[in-house]
Amino acid sequence: MEEEVLGKAYDGRLMRRLVRYLKPYRGPVTVSLFFLLLQSITQVAGPLLTKLAIDRYLAKPDHPVHSSLDQWIAADVSTGLAQISALYLASLLIGFACEFVETYLMQRTGQLAMFDLRRELMERLQKLDVAYYDRNPVGRMITRVTTDVDALNELWASGLVTILGDFLVLGFVVLVMFRLSPGMTALLLAVLPLVVLVTAIFRRTVQESYRRIRVAVARINTYLQEHVNGMVVLQLFNREQRSRDEFAAINRDHMEAFKDSILAYGWFYPMVEFLGMLSLAMLLAYGGYRNRQGALSVGVLVAFFQYGLRFFRPIQDLSEKYNILQSAMAASERVFKLLDTPSHITSPAAPRAFPEGPVAIEFEYVWFAYKNEDWVLRDVSFRIEPGETIAVVGHTGAGKTTLTNLLLRFYDIQRGHIRIVGKSESVELRELALDDLRRHFGVVLQDPYLFTGTVDSNIRLGTSWIGERAVEEASAQVNLLEFIESLPGKFEQPVRERGNGFSTGQKQLISFARALAHNPRFLILDEATSSVDTETEFRVRDALAKMVEGRTSLVIAHRLSTIQRADRIFVMHKGQLRESGTHQELLALRDGIYRKLYELQYKDQEIYGKPEISDRAILVPASEHDGATSGLDR
Repeated sequence: MEEEVLGKAYDGRLMRRLVRYLKPYRGPVTVSLFFLLLQSITQVAGPLLTKLAIDRYLAKPDHPVHSSLDQWIAADVSTGLAQISALYLASLLIGFACEFVETYLMQRTGQLAMFDLRRELMERLQKLDVAYYDRNPVGRMITRVTTDVDALNELWASGLVTILGDFLVLGFVVLVMFRLSPGMTALLLAVLPLVVLVTAIFRRTVQESYRRIRVAVARINTYLQEHVNGMVVLQLFNREQRSRDEFAAINRDHMEAFKDSILAYGWFYPMVEFLGMLSLAMLLAYGGYRNRQGALSVGVLVAFFQYGLRFFRPIQDLSEKYNILQSAMAASERVFKLLDTPSHITSPAAPRAFPEGPVAIEFEYVWFAYKNEDWVLRDVSFRIEPGETIAVVGHTGAGKTTLTNLLLRFYDIQRGHIRIVGKSESVELRELALDDLRRHFGVVLQDPYLFTGTVDSNIRLGTSWIGERAVEEASAQVNLLEFIESLPGKFEQPVRERGNGFSTGQKQLISFARALAHNPRFLILDEATSSVDTETEFRVRDALAKMVEGRTSLVIAHRLSTIQRADRIFVMHKGQLRESGTHQELLALRDGIYRKLYELQYKDQEIYGKPEISDRAILVPASEHDGATSGLDR
């Protein structure tokens, strides 16, 4: 899995690309960096003021201690201490204000940058080919837009800028300590190799646990998406207990990975704290000895204790920020891989206009394979005249769905030509812009899909030129208006996710109204009456009769009883167009495939007494891959 790849802790190429998302917000970032620098300076000011108060007023040295603040502070002890205390309080307040402004600006900027990134990811997902979704699980794509983007947001909000702040604090602290006492600074730094060793061990441990956490999160997302969508099947086959056991295993992996990271954090911080206290104990012994010799003031010794605490805290933070940085680099690698995935089905640079007036659809010697040379269509040629109703029949895997996938350019053919032929011009599908091509087609899917919103928004689907009157007329023509008028909210009735609360027949009628409201020139149907009751089926058939009037229609049928009035019937068999003609013409072929299909269906009805099942009108999703066998093959 991609989540298992850790990647580098820092990748300049990826970082430069990430920084581009901050360019629109360079003003707030600059202000945030200024306040970060100011906050780092205030971290150094406190111990210096403590040293001054002790050496000037409290320790009473034999020789007065001079500083740059002599002209600003009084010689009187009470007044001087009050002034230094006020300065100390001011440094704390300034540090607090700087930290607030810096944190707020970077958190806000990070959210804005990640908003732009998520929007770009969504745009990329909408442009990717259908073949991409055949190869990649939905859970993985959800992880890219959610978990991975959150990791990048953490980089901006509490990662990169905070790392810079920690380095600034360390730099200022070490610089001031060397100015005060090089010997004591060297003694404090002597513990640093042990701190680095402990940090390296901690980093490797947490690195592995973070990798396992990412893998577990991706698996949880994928598992939940798959099993929530398939909940009906899961309950139908009494698979709940097994599903719970499988999820428990994945969830346990996630928990164990977190437990390992908790253990690592549990020993790391106390260990660094112990090393820090060890260094302070060494400072106390060495500083006390130097003070007894008169080589070191009490104020410097106290200041070193304060600087020691400030020195080890950023080191602790840096080890954690390292993991944030590495997680962000790995997440950015995956996010940019998705953004860089090319779309092979694209509009041409200079698209031609869709022909005006009546047009025909022409397939000429078309060959197509989903993979390599495993041909699904073989040398298919036909022409659909303007206004014709064409039915396509054949066993599962014969290539029926593939015809519509190619017609809508969900996939591109390997050989041959598909053209839109007008009176005076002929245009290849590849020469048309995708949106211009697809807006001429109305599609009713086998499984009607409704989006969260209202009935009205599901019919319009965001198309601005469809008015209220067009929505009402389309609903009336497909026998849906009576049902909508019975709803409390009428056309503004809320629709929940996937149309929950509506019956399959109601959702199917809304799909019909959607197709009709867009007034397409071509109509593609996919098992329009496969999942509805008998009464609704008659209403849908009546709607179909109105919808195909004046339109070029393509209907794929498994049941042959309702396609007998089609202008022509195409019989697909093993990827080839084997027969073409009217119902009567095809029945007249003594050894024809259509005649065998017809005889098999009616023989089954005589034996089992099954009622007629309506035809299957096409566009099946791209998951129907051709290659299955049927009773006809056998």
